[in-house]
Amino acid sequence: MKIGILGGGLTGLTLAYFLQCEAEVIEKDPVCGGLCRTFTKNGFSYDWGGHIIFSKDQEVLDFMVSVLDKNVDRHYRNNKVLFKKGLVKYPFENGLSEIPKNDNYECLFHFINNSFPKPTNFKEWIYYTFGKGIAEKYLIPYNEKIWNIDIELMGLDWVERVPKPPVEDIIKSAIGIETEGYVHQLYFYYPISGGIQGLIEAIKNKITNVSNNFEVTSISRQADQWVVSNGVDDRKFDRIISTIPIFNLLNALEDVPHHILDTAKKLRYNSLIVVMIGVNVENLSDKTAVYIPDPHHLFHRICFNKYFSINNVPAGKSSIMAEITANNGDTIWNMTDDEIIDSVINSLVEEDFFKKEDVCETDINRTQYAYVIPDLEYSQNLAIIQSYLKDQGIELCGRFAEYKYLNMDACIRSAMDLANTVNKELI
Repeated sequence: MKIGILGGGLTGLTLAYFLQCEAEVIEKDPVCGGLCRTFTKNGFSYDWGGHIIFSKDQEVLDFMVSVLDKNVDRHYRNNKVLFKKGLVKYPFENGLSEIPKNDNYECLFHFINNSFPKPTNFKEWIYYTFGKGIAEKYLIPYNEKIWNIDIELMGLDWVERVPKPPVEDIIKSAIGIETEGYVHQLYFYYPISGGIQGLIEAIKNKITNVSNNFEVTSISRQADQWVVSNGVDDRKFDRIISTIPIFNLLNALEDVPHHILDTAKKLRYNSLIVVMIGVNVENLSDKTAVYIPDPHHLFHRICFNKYFSINNVPAGKSSIMAEITANNGDTIWNMTDDEIIDSVINSLVEEDFFKKEDVCETDINRTQYAYVIPDLEYSQNLAIIQSYLKDQGIELCGRFAEYKYLNMDACIRSAMDLANTVNKELI
């Protein structure tokens, strides 16, 4: 039995690690990692988005930490929310005593006196769960930025990901008694060197068969085998597992019915732009990340790369990585790289994170597939495509293959479970 794994991101590499049969990972880029890539420019390293290693799933967490061996450190999560020029404890509902008194009162009052009816979309769910104050002051503006969509168009399939605060925590938060939200993220792990790609390389180093620079352009069934081609070379497999974006898979497959391709076009997603700003400041911040709901700024979150590892910056310097969601053809995506970088610098200077003259390095990267958007028709459309691919005998694993909003740990869990299923079938 030889299995072809399409895609050499975190999911694909983890699959290969756990499969107990011959497998080959096929990756289109010269470097593996997918969304777990790290970029370096003149000594400044930053990830493709804010990545940390944490999980409620102890088996998954143990795997990530152990595979890194000695190249890992543990950190305290010190996240904040930028609200009216002040840095408030994250999550916002756990830092109410730190916001102006009138805002604090409105958040507490509307959380307790909440008469919103049972929700039918994500926006209504925010009002229903948190009340008008927290909803309108933070959660709605922030989510409209990160999702880059009218959140009334988003469904409820995924909201179990968003923790619901206990009433007592909100009251404690409002009167200044310390409370913690998202406690499973309170401490996290991160590679000492190599950025988040250090995790990718650690897994890849334990795998024997990875083919880079192999972009899948066609997939066909010939007799009892799958033939995967890049237009020049062919690979033959008894079974294939796809971790690549579902759109790329369907475009490569032969003879896909038009109604399936049309359904795939209805699936929505966001793209991501990451901007790195290096500065001549040795200790810029003791924060991990800052969440920014203000629509005046392009970015929804910034991360302080030196907090994750001192090896992410040259000696005596610091850096910020800003995350911006956009879509191909929209106003932000159509901005030039220089325009986006200038906007990010001006916003960070305006919010007093550093002075303009401190900037010594910049970089920018864009990726098409970043966030799956679970809109109101999401489940219905996805089920049609999944049913078709299942009938073809193609298995899906990972964020854009399964088309689910999976974090790193959930991608690993999905890969571990699928590998376990396959291994049992081979016995």
